[in-house]
Amino acid sequence: MSTTTSLDPQITMRELLQLYPGAQRALFRRYHIGGCSSCGFQPEETLEGVCLRNNALAVPEVIEHILTSHEEDLRLQIAPTELAAALKSDPEAKLLDVRTREEFDAVHVEGAIFFTQELMQEILMKGDRRALLAIMDHQGTRSMDAAAYFAGHGFENVKSVRGGIDAWSQEVDNSLPRYDLE
Repeated sequence: MSTTTSLDPQITMRELLQLYPGAQRALFRRYHIGGCSSCGFQPEETLEGVCLRNNALAVPEVIEHILTSHEEDLRLQIAPTELAAALKSDPEAKLLDVRTREEFDAVHVEGAIFFTQELMQEILMKGDRRALLAIMDHQGTRSMDAAAYFAGHGFENVKSVRGGIDAWSQEVDNSLPRYDLE
């Protein structure tokens, strides 16, 4: 399946990341692009320009990798309503909240577990790798990184809550207040 024509090589990195939020993770994972200041890119750089200055990477190959990674990201996501049903029916399912302590204390989903480094170590050492492990943040961005991390450590049913607590408050429990980060 060749989908390389669906992305223009002249797209800016800002536009690319708006369309495919996981593109930076995908670029870093395969090509070591965009993960730190030494391999970073500017928002107005084009994808073609980034490829050119990174060992003249083949643009069609990079585009294909971004699109394939995006499909993988979609498989890692769970809709808030689907998660709500799973949490009610599956006693082994867990919801981890990776927002800041202040955000968690201000508003959180009932039963959610505040994520800490100690908890991460406990899950990695003793966690059931087959049970549903859902991860929530504010709007579904950082939780994708965490879900990818746990999937990379052998968790077979890890999910990122699509849209985060913001979507949960609209789709599942509108009594939870929405907020914006400044």
